[in-house]
Amino acid sequence: MQYDEVMARLRALANADNVAGMARYGIRPQTETLGISVYTVREIAKDIKRDHALALQLWDSGVHEARLLAGIIADPGQMTPAEMDRWAAAFDSWDIVDQTTSNLFDKTPYAYQKALEWAGREEEFVRRAAYALIAALAVQDKQAPDSAFEAFFPVIVAGATDERNFVKKAVNWALRNIGKRSQALNASAIALAREIQTIPAKSARWIASDALRELTSDKAQARLARRK
Repeated sequence: MQYDEVMARLRALANADNVAGMARYGIRPQTETLGISVYTVREIAKDIKRDHALALQLWDSGVHEARLLAGIIADPGQMTPAEMDRWAAAFDSWDIVDQTTSNLFDKTPYAYQKALEWAGREEEFVRRAAYALIAALAVQDKQAPDSAFEAFFPVIVAGATDERNFVKKAVNWALRNIGKRSQALNASAIALAREIQTIPAKSARWIASDALRELTSDKAQARLARRK
């Protein structure tokens, strides 16, 4: 499928009412937005399959839904660190961050490296991308050893004092997903959450208490026991 054909298909689905609805959920991109649901974007992606060259064109269009589509059809094996940095620098909403990290970036050879790098960045959505990427890796990289996730503990502690809503929620998400990965990581994540709970910051207290509520729950413990 050609770039012009894809963009025409997307624009034909534009819905101004949906744009207003997205804003109510905190999705307010600085780029052009068409108001197409991610479910519809995924259906379009099924027709295209992998097409890295097209994905790069779609990203450069600056259209929000075209960028969502780009993150689904891009080839993680062809993504370069420079392309990942360029895309991350353009992130302007939580949904584009979460979709791109979980559909694409977590499958690249540079995922762990970029999560650590971006956690030290100041831009809100780049920093969210670091923790959303950790959260995605904790679920999807089934072969990684526990030590790969323990290496993220220092950046989780560092991120716990970031009061920005989109960052602190992603820090919490990363901590919870790590703690649900194995019994050993569950114990380590609970200990880390208790450490974070002592940090004198409102965001840290919220991150820790919310994570502890889930990670120590009977449901989470039973699931981990069954997995063992």
